[in-house]
Amino acid sequence: MQEGTPTPDRVQGRFYARVFALATLGLLTVLLWKVLQPVASALAWALLFAFLLYPLQKRVTRWLGGHANGSALLLTLATLLVLVGPLAALGVAFARQAASLVDRLQRNYGALSDVGESSLQNIPFIGPAIAWIERNTILTSEQLSDWLITGSRSLLEHVGTLGGSIFVGAVGTVIGFVMMLFLMFFFLRDGASMQSHLTALVPMQLARKQQLITYLASVTRAVVFGTLLTGLLQGALVGIGFGIVHLPSPLVFAVIAALLSLLPVGGTALVWVPAALYLLAQGRYGAAIFLTIWGALLVGLMDNLLKPLLISGRAEIPTLAVFLGVVGGLSAFGPVGMFLGPVLLAMTLALLRYAAEDQRTLA
Repeated sequence: MQEGTPTPDRVQGRFYARVFALATLGLLTVLLWKVLQPVASALAWALLFAFLLYPLQKRVTRWLGGHANGSALLLTLATLLVLVGPLAALGVAFARQAASLVDRLQRNYGALSDVGESSLQNIPFIGPAIAWIERNTILTSEQLSDWLITGSRSLLEHVGTLGGSIFVGAVGTVIGFVMMLFLMFFFLRDGASMQSHLTALVPMQLARKQQLITYLASVTRAVVFGTLLTGLLQGALVGIGFGIVHLPSPLVFAVIAALLSLLPVGGTALVWVPAALYLLAQGRYGAAIFLTIWGALLVGLMDNLLKPLLISGRAEIPTLAVFLGVVGGLSAFGPVGMFLGPVLLAMTLALLRYAAEDQRTLA
């Protein structure tokens, strides 16, 4: 046997050492997840807010003469003041309007059922659609009308039931909110050193690491300041439009419009178009025309004008990836998944792109 050639005992010893290391790592990962799972939501929110506020943290630290503790404390207190007041007021108002809308629908349900068929057939687009379906299928207009009425009632009752918890669920319980602020303080203060230690563990070239970090930062800010901020503004405009034409519960429909704005097709039009048809059925032609112009010009065009402006200079991500990330992330991780989902998809796409580039380089 040549000198330097591993003996069978040495090879076997290395194999068992690696198996033991992998088994230990897997066990520690499982145990660590069990430890962090109760605070996973607060941890994710803290990381997100700390990441978004980190550029401001660096500026405030310079203003305070390098005192990272003081700047992190100031930003944490500012976050507390900005979030608690608006979220609490918005949650209470939303719950009240949702309850009022459901109560109004329940009170009018009997009368609406009695005249439902004739009233629905008089609505533009809906009436001809019901007539076409009745002529070409086995369904009757009575069945279609009843499905539309009961379906709308069930949907609004479901919104009313969940309404009070939509905004509260964004930050969890009071304990979870306090935990999020506590963690955010340390992420702000020690974020730079944490990032350097974590990136040092990634088995990738330094240039690739910096490129990946820059890309993920751009994607995160694009999702927050582009897609979601545009959705919030579109929802607010829908609510204002509903208020101007005196439709009930404008805040409820503003929230629904903001959520539907994430859809790649339809978006906020799924809210204001039926409202305009409802106004037409009531004979309020001026209000219907106003809401149509308001929705098509001011609300609809914002998606094409404001979103590119907000995303300008940041990473462009496919609309489908944003939609899948938001819907899938929301289902998997809760409200914070609206941010985590697109970022995780973007990270996967970036790693696949890097792998493809490396393969072309080797070829």
